[in-house]
Amino acid sequence: MVVRGMQSTSLRHATRRARRASDSQGAHVLARAGLTARGVIYILIGWVALLVALGLSSHEADQQGALQLLAGKPYGLVSLWLLAIGFAAYALWRLSEAAFGVTGEGNGAGPRLKSLGRGVVYAFFVVLTIKVISGKQGSQSRQQQDVTAQAMQHPAGRWLVAIVGVIIVIGGLALVLEGLRHKFMKQLRTAQMSARTRRVVKWLGTIGTSARGVVFALAGILVIDAAVTHNAAKSGGVDKALLTLRDQPFGPVLLILAALGLVIFGVYGLCEARWRKV
Repeated sequence: MVVRGMQSTSLRHATRRARRASDSQGAHVLARAGLTARGVIYILIGWVALLVALGLSSHEADQQGALQLLAGKPYGLVSLWLLAIGFAAYALWRLSEAAFGVTGEGNGAGPRLKSLGRGVVYAFFVVLTIKVISGKQGSQSRQQQDVTAQAMQHPAGRWLVAIVGVIIVIGGLALVLEGLRHKFMKQLRTAQMSARTRRVVKWLGTIGTSARGVVFALAGILVIDAAVTHNAAKSGGVDKALLTLRDQPFGPVLLILAALGLVIFGVYGLCEARWRKV
């Protein structure tokens, strides 16, 4: 009993120390570094998509395509390492939120699960960036299609893929609503902004968050379509969603608008790195 009590006390002390660390100045630096990296990668994705729309690039319009574009620049290697560090910082920040609660949203399970998911995604981006640095990367879109195909080979696999697609669609629509209802503003220290800056940030966040949501929702629809038709090639993430836009009537115009929307979200992301409550 004494040993068990000592273990329980040690665990509580360790938990309190970890909670204090998650709310320290160092944790705030991690959050802002991570948000900066997120803003930069979305600017790059939007830029690649714009080049694809104009017929000036063969890169995939997704995270990997953006990183590959950056790798070809004279400053590419240093920039990629800085992004990898930023992605790692973002992942650690989100995982700490999953463990100890989200600032401004309390300790509810919903926000913490969302932070967990975001932490895992950006941990994957760290791995992806290191693969691009080492030159060992393949096609991100193809890898997503392979995962979809493997999942559909199992019993009830098509249902699982369809459910994942529905979740992505719901997440995308939630982002659209968040953008249109300006919910992102409550996460910002607006009191530190001038009236003009608040208007600009609100405009950037509304357009950027909504555009990001539309692209995610379209990617989810493609995953559902892959499950329904049993054709994994119809899935493929952000790149496939943007290329699907390009193949529609007025497709190049739609792709340019989506690309500009993602660039705007990236710029908003840099504003969030400056003014986010963490």
